[in-house]
Amino acid sequence: MKGHRYSRWDGEQNEFSLDPRAALDALSDLMMEGLTSEEALDWMRRHGFPMAGMDMPVLGSEDLQSMLREQARSLYEQYDMSDVEADLQRRLDEILDREEEQLRDRHGFESARLNDFLERRHRPEQRASERVEAFRDFSFEDPEAAEDFSELLAELDRMRSLEEFLDREAGHFRGSESADYETAQEIREQLEELQRLAQALEEGRFDEISGDRLQDLLGAAAGGSFVLLRDLESDLRDAGYLSADGTSLTPRAIRRIGSQALVDVYSALRKQLGGEHESPGRGVSTPRPDETRAWEFGDSLDLDLSRTVLNAVKRQSAQGRGPGSVVRLGVEDFEVRERDFSTQTTTVLLLDMSWSMSWEGRFPAAKRVALAMDQLIRSQFPRDHFFVVGFSTRARELRIRELPEVSWDMGDPFTNLQDGLMVAERLIRQHPCASPQVIVITDGQPTAYYEDSQLRVEWPMGYGGVSPRAVASTLQTVRRVTRMGVTINSFMLDDAPELVGFVERMTEINKGRAFYTQPSQLGSFLMVDYVSRRRSHRGR
Repeated sequence: MKGHRYSRWDGEQNEFSLDPRAALDALSDLMMEGLTSEEALDWMRRHGFPMAGMDMPVLGSEDLQSMLREQARSLYEQYDMSDVEADLQRRLDEILDREEEQLRDRHGFESARLNDFLERRHRPEQRASERVEAFRDFSFEDPEAAEDFSELLAELDRMRSLEEFLDREAGHFRGSESADYETAQEIREQLEELQRLAQALEEGRFDEISGDRLQDLLGAAAGGSFVLLRDLESDLRDAGYLSADGTSLTPRAIRRIGSQALVDVYSALRKQLGGEHESPGRGVSTPRPDETRAWEFGDSLDLDLSRTVLNAVKRQSAQGRGPGSVVRLGVEDFEVRERDFSTQTTTVLLLDMSWSMSWEGRFPAAKRVALAMDQLIRSQFPRDHFFVVGFSTRARELRIRELPEVSWDMGDPFTNLQDGLMVAERLIRQHPCASPQVIVITDGQPTAYYEDSQLRVEWPMGYGGVSPRAVASTLQTVRRVTRMGVTINSFMLDDAPELVGFVERMTEINKGRAFYTQPSQLGSFLMVDYVSRRRSHRGR
C-alpha cells in the first residue's frame, strides 16, 4: 500500500467531485489485499486514495491532521508568550491606578473606602483573573476606570481560558514575535480549533466538521478532499455499489470489480502477446439444414447428399454429358451442411488460501484472476459453469459475491489440495459436461489430507522435504478425478523443489499442464490457458 506525494493547491486543479466508479476501483484494490469493505472504506478515509481524472489524489484524514498540526507548529515557532500575563496585569493596573487616584482625591488617604480598595488590590500572588474577580462587586467612582473594568469583567471567562492555556502551552512557544493579550487570545482560539478539528478527524466524527472551515484553514484541496471523504460511503451507496447499511458490496459492485479485473488482465495480455492464436477445433454442434457450403480441407464429411449429387450433375452437364450418364462424384462437388457450434464447460478454480499465500502479493493476484474469469465466462461464455473453491486445512466453495472480501486463512499454514479436489469433483458431477477442468493456484505442496473421513495434517519431513502421506492421498484423488475425464492445470506461485516435484507427478497422472509464474503474470498465463484450452475442446 503505497503513500502519495502531494503538491500545493494552486487554484487551477480540477474541482473535486467523486467518481463512484473510480472510488470503487480504489476500494477493490484494498479488498484484494484482504480487507473487508468496511475496513477498506476506513483505510480510504484515513489514508486517502488516487482517483482517475483528478490531478492529485484525495487527501486522507491523516493527511488533513498532519496539515492541521503543521499550522499549529507554525504558530508555536512564530510567537513568544512570555509577556502575555504581564501585559494583562499592566492593563488592569492602569485601570486601578485611575480609580485609586480618584478615591484619594475624594475620600482622603485614611478613608475606609480607600482602605477597602487597597486591600482588594494588593492581595498576594494574584493572577489577573483573580484580581478582576476581587473587584467584581466594587463600585468604581472614576467613570473611565469603571467602563474599562466593565470590559475586563466581561472578558473574565476568556481570561481564565487563556491562563489555563498558558499553563499548558506557554513552554511550547519558541518564536521571536512577542504576543500581547489580544493576539494571545486569537492564537489560543485558533490552536484550540486546530486541535478540535484534528481530534474529530482522528475519531471519524466528520459530521462535526465544516468543509468550508477546513478550506479556510488549509486550502481548497483539503476542503474538497474532506467533503469527498465525508460523503464517500453515501455516494457509493447511492451509486448502487454498497448495501443500504454500508457493510457489503452489491452484485453491481462485484460485476464492476470483475470487469475491471478482466480489463487489467487483457491489458497485460496485449502487452505480452503478439496476437491471438485461434484453434481450428469446433466441437459439439448441431446442423443447420437450410444452409450449406462447399467442403473445405479439414471439414468433417457431413455431406448434404442431395446438393452434392446436384453439383455433380451440373458439373457433368457443363462438360457435355447428357441425361442418363453415370453420375460420378468429385471432391469439388461436396457440399456440407453448416452447423451451429456450442460448447459448455465446467471449470473449478481451486484457490490456495493457506497463510503463505499472503506473501509477495500472491493472494491479491489470485483473487483478481478469479473475479476476471467469472466476468469473462459470464460475458463471453454464458453457458459455462464456473466455481471457486478455497482450500487451506479444509476446502470450501466460495460464492462470487463473497470473493472480493475473502482473505487468506490467517495463522493456518496447512494445504489440503485433496479436499479442494473432492469439492471440485462434487461440483463437476452436479454440472456434467464433455470437457470439465480444474485450475489449481497454489504456492505449496499438500500438507493436509483426509484418511477414513478423518482430517490429518503432516508437516514436511525436514527442510525442503515433503509430506509423504498428504502427497500420496492427494495423488490418489487426482487419479480418481482423472478417470472422470477432468483436466487439471496447475499454476505454481513458488518454485520450491518440493512443490515442483509434486506438480510434475500430478501432471504425469492427469496429462494436464503446469506453469510456474510470478503473481504479476498469473492473470495472463491463466486467461490464455483457459481461452485457448476452451477453443481446443470445441473440436471434441
